[in-house]
Formats: sequence, structure tokens, C-alpha cells
Amino acid sequence: MGFILRLLVNALALYLLTRVYAGVAFGPGAGVGAVLIAALVMGIVNALIRPVLLLLSLPINVLTLGLFTLVVNGVVLYLVAAVTALNVAGFGAAIVGALILAVISWLLDALVGMLGLDGGRD
Repeated sequence: MGFILRLLVNALALYLLTRVYAGVAFGPGAGVGAVLIAALVMGIVNALIRPVLLLLSLPINVLTLGLFTLVVNGVVLYLVAAVTALNVAGFGAAIVGALILAVISWLLDALVGMLGLDGGRD
């Protein structure tokens, strides 16, 4: 999937998250640009910081059979909210928001794949 398409899917997923879950919202007056910037920051944090967090939390992750990954995803969403126009009600809201965001992203990825917009990647 191309970078632009991936960015747009992530932006749509973030926007839908703010519509579905009240614990995560964009600041007043935030437009399309703010959503795109938040999606771009989310991609950068997922690419650079999330692997380090997963490596550092590996013993806890093994003990909890992978459930601690939800907490790491919540930390990532909280970090994105700290540097963008995204507002998160608290750390618990970040964890729930990350879980909902994962489901929305998964559904949008499946939709893009069904429509053939991903360039035929497996």
C-alpha cells in the first residue's frame, strides 16, 4: 500500500475513532490538516518508538501473554495526543481508544484490500 494511501487510511481511522469514542477527540477548530498531521505523527511513532517500547516491555508482555501490548498501544496514542491537536481524556481512555483504533484500522485495511486499492499486495 502506498504511503499516501496508508496515511489517508490512518487519518480516516483516527477521525472515525473521535466520532465513535468520546474519550478521544480533536481540539476545537481542528480541521483536515490536524487529522493528517496526527496520522503522520502516529505513523512515525509506530515506526520509531513503538518497537523500542515493545522490546523494553518484552518480559511483562511474555508474562501477560501479549496483553501488555494494549498498554503499549495506549502509550503510543497518548504520545501522539501530547504533540498534536488530538485530546485524550486520560491514560485509560488512551488504552480503550487504541483498542478501538486497531479495530477500525483493521476494518479499513480489509475494505481497501477488497476494493483492490492496495495494489494487489497480500
